[in-house]
Amino acid sequence: MGKYDGKNVVITGGSSGFGLTTARLLIAEGARVLITGRKQSTLDSASAQLGAGAIAVRSDAASLADIDELAERVRAEFGTVDALFANAGVTGFAPFEETSEQLFDELLTINAKGPYFTVQKLAPLLAEGSGVVLTTSVVNVLGLPALSAYAASKAALRSMTRSLARELLPRGIRVNAVSPGPIDTGILEKTMPAEVAAQTMAQMAADNPMRRVGTPEEVARAVVFLAFEATFTTGAELVVDGGGSQL
Repeated sequence: MGKYDGKNVVITGGSSGFGLTTARLLIAEGARVLITGRKQSTLDSASAQLGAGAIAVRSDAASLADIDELAERVRAEFGTVDALFANAGVTGFAPFEETSEQLFDELLTINAKGPYFTVQKLAPLLAEGSGVVLTTSVVNVLGLPALSAYAASKAALRSMTRSLARELLPRGIRVNAVSPGPIDTGILEKTMPAEVAAQTMAQMAADNPMRRVGTPEEVARAVVFLAFEATFTTGAELVVDGGGSQL
């Protein structure tokens, strides 16, 4: 018997990173998990890793039409949902003076508008007592260079966490956020030369109070706690950053 036997979970952005790790943890404990992603090849790989407990659906968080279709698919597959991890998002780096309208719109659309309407469209399917988790970031409280638009998108999500928590409270639905700091998800190796990625990771570890970076599993455990165990918590943000934004 798994701890989450019979539970239905939706994870947007579940084909890699925090989303995939969270899906793996929940499936191992008996949950049925529907994951989404934009790239079919990445979804196929994730589905193969997760096995029979997973349903993989191609869906773009920037598309309201896709979000509508996702809600219908979730209704058909699950009927009701016990937890929603609205995790789909993208990163984008540019100095303030060089930030383009295209980059700004992409970040705000995918990172803020997407989760907002994902929760709105799936809310009718959320069971009483269910939990919603949004993915913010420590950059929503830190002034870091080259991240102004990205930070704004995550700060918007932090505000939404409070607002949606208040509005969904009468239905017994909790809404919280997980705020990751420096986590080794493998994204650096995919976006920069290996030597630069290694140097960047080493610097992040040296700058952190715990003298290391975190793991996706540490974020996933925080997400599952907020989704299922934190039954007297709503509107909150749980920071998973080794103390970097606090100490």
